[in-house]
Amino acid sequence: MTINPVRFSDGAGYEQMMGIWSRSVGEIFLDWLRPVAGKHWIDVGCGSGAFSQLIAERCAPASILGIDPSESQLAFARTRGLGETVRFEVGDAMALPLEDHSVDISVAALVVHFMPDPAKGIAEMKRVTRPGGTVAAYGWDLLNGGFPYEPLHEAMRELGLPPSEPPSPQAGDAVELMRLWTEAGLTRIEARDIPVTRSFSNFEDYWTTAIKAPRIKIALEATPPDTVANLKSRVSINLSADTGGPVIAKGRANAIRGQVA
Repeated sequence: MTINPVRFSDGAGYEQMMGIWSRSVGEIFLDWLRPVAGKHWIDVGCGSGAFSQLIAERCAPASILGIDPSESQLAFARTRGLGETVRFEVGDAMALPLEDHSVDISVAALVVHFMPDPAKGIAEMKRVTRPGGTVAAYGWDLLNGGFPYEPLHEAMRELGLPPSEPPSPQAGDAVELMRLWTEAGLTRIEARDIPVTRSFSNFEDYWTTAIKAPRIKIALEATPPDTVANLKSRVSINLSADTGGPVIAKGRANAIRGQVA
């Protein structure tokens, strides 16, 4: 699935940088979704398998197919040992590797804004979902400061070093998600926001975790060391993290669900 020019190729690094956040949002999301047991799922853009693991642990699924463009991410996902009901395959969100009406629940966790054509991606999720089934997603509210590492992005923009944007940053917006689900012809659509926090032991912990993000890593590799030092100082100020104590970072995701008629 070609969802971003920057590939997430480091499964372990992604797990530390974003997998923990994904599980925090995912727990609230699944409580809200309230799926019944024994359903067949597809996890579109499953990455390191963090959300697939949550489904396996909390939802007693009949099966989960996790797809992602990165074989190295999938290799990490397979180390989770989730059993025979869960399989991970390289796949394309624009052309899901399933027959029509193959699953009961299609989900995309922190993925819609990486789709080059979100409307097409949602149409594919609908296509593979049985009538009466659920198509659902959650994504960071990128346009309104909801990304968990927004203080770093803000400081990068201040220094003229804006990180590259994902293909469809608007797709994390609540209004845009509602439009996508409505125009896909889904019914019984519901939406909500999901605020989350994460505690880092200190600013250095936050910094070393945040710069594992491919979009940030690529930008910093081309940045002079003195500018990186200036950036780091600005981020610390943005976070009010100059005391050496714990850093509490915040994120906010928008979630949506709809039913196939």
